[in-house]
Amino acid sequence: MKMETEVRPAMPGDTHAVSSILFEAAAWLEQRGMGMWRSDELVPEHIARQVGEGLFVLAECHGNPAGILRFQLSDPLFWPDQPESDAAYVHRLAVRRQYAGGDVSSTLLSWAVERTRALGRPFLRLDCEASRPRLRAVYERFGFQHHSDLQVGPYFVARYQLAICPLTPDPLY
Repeated sequence: MKMETEVRPAMPGDTHAVSSILFEAAAWLEQRGMGMWRSDELVPEHIARQVGEGLFVLAECHGNPAGILRFQLSDPLFWPDQPESDAAYVHRLAVRRQYAGGDVSSTLLSWAVERTRALGRPFLRLDCEASRPRLRAVYERFGFQHHSDLQVGPYFVARYQLAICPLTPDPLY
């Protein structure tokens, strides 16, 4: 049975849910030797401002928080060589383990594609740790193309982008 997933902007009252999903994902990655985020970056006090600014979206399955992503319109840290106005950027895509392997991540990415299209930006971009082939395969199956690799401080990342087709008027109107 396919689970119905709804995506909506995270509201200030969702800050603890966003933090909890990030902590769960970070712990799962740490258990597998793939530490990703520092725990001080994930506490509600740290992410509350970002949630309040509308940077996070929340996926819910039957009303239960299932996954999140951070959607932003610039990324000078990981994409310093690209024009700021030609893309939107996805960061911190995380899904609760009980929903892993389902459609939560693809639903969140589809939301990001539609939001990028609505903003008139030609690309949706993201980066991930270059040494994570399974995660890279998820993005590639979704349609992202490898753009380049980049060393950013201690992180060696693979950068991906997805070309977004602009909305075109229906020729019948």
